[in-house]
Amino acid sequence: MSMRKVTMQQIADYVGVSKFAVSKALSGKSGVSTETREKIIQSATQLGYFAQKKTRPSVKRNTEKKLDQRDTIVVLIPNVRYQNRQSYYWGRILDGITTVLDSNRLGMVIVTEHVQENLAKLINPEGLVGLIGVGLISNQLLLDIRNWGVPFVLIDHEDPLIPSDVLFMNNYECSRRIANYLAGMGHTHFQFVGNIRYSHSFYDRWLGFRSILEESNIPLNQNAELLALEGDNRSEITDNLHLILKKMQDNGELPTSFVCANDSLAICVMTVLTRLGVDVPSMCSVTGFDDIEDAVLAQPSLSTVHVNKEALGYRAVEMLLRRVGHPDSPKEKILLTGDFILRDSTGKAPADGSV
Repeated sequence: MSMRKVTMQQIADYVGVSKFAVSKALSGKSGVSTETREKIIQSATQLGYFAQKKTRPSVKRNTEKKLDQRDTIVVLIPNVRYQNRQSYYWGRILDGITTVLDSNRLGMVIVTEHVQENLAKLINPEGLVGLIGVGLISNQLLLDIRNWGVPFVLIDHEDPLIPSDVLFMNNYECSRRIANYLAGMGHTHFQFVGNIRYSHSFYDRWLGFRSILEESNIPLNQNAELLALEGDNRSEITDNLHLILKKMQDNGELPTSFVCANDSLAICVMTVLTRLGVDVPSMCSVTGFDDIEDAVLAQPSLSTVHVNKEALGYRAVEMLLRRVGHPDSPKEKILLTGDFILRDSTGKAPADGSV
């Protein structure tokens, strides 16, 4: 049965933007906001735009792996709605990918389809240079990609059962730097905030935090609820945090420093502390991770780790092209360093060591 052709104009009308904006978003070029880009990608998927797209002519795979302007790389963001909480983070990674692809005269197709059995209908593996996966990707989907024989690189995710080239921020060392700084400011009562099972990055940040406390002989004494914190948006997270932190305050268990797994969590923590009458940073220091735009706008401005998101994107393309040219070389895991940005949410521990 023939499929009704979905045009860029129809997507534009559906989202309420210009056809030019749709063209920019679907080609991965800059010029539209991250929020608009995600709406366009989601709508294009819903309307069946990607499913109807004709793949580019197959590239003959010879030993030299020659590339030309017809070659295409798929960028897979399978959980775009779930990852929307960090849209600024993912959007900047896409910008970095686009920059290097343009300089190499390579095309990009963004796939947000999260139903793994539909992926093979959206793309033709034989016509691809390779694939870049961004964020959490299911084990089954990675297995399918490996079975296609397509070179692939993962950003911010790895699977121990399916080896691949992977790229992360150096979450462990950056988190150590935060905890070490706070210990140097006299803090001895720490609390990590964030579901340590949420992602590989969150767990590495937890391990880095924990290692400094162990080396400094500071008691771990962690609230288990804060290490398994849930919530799909800041409103839910703030409500859940309020219940937990109010209970800790009533029991005299509030720490003097909260090390949060990302900036959104840290901003929620500061919101709740303010409601509870706890001043940041004179009574309690709070740190984040990622340096999203809201970090500098928060009250007080948030101390955090600046993640060069664009660098994650363009370094991933470089890794992928290296894998294409050297298919039998050892798998690589590359860690990019981040900068600890000191702002107004951190300070010396209270003189009496309590909140």
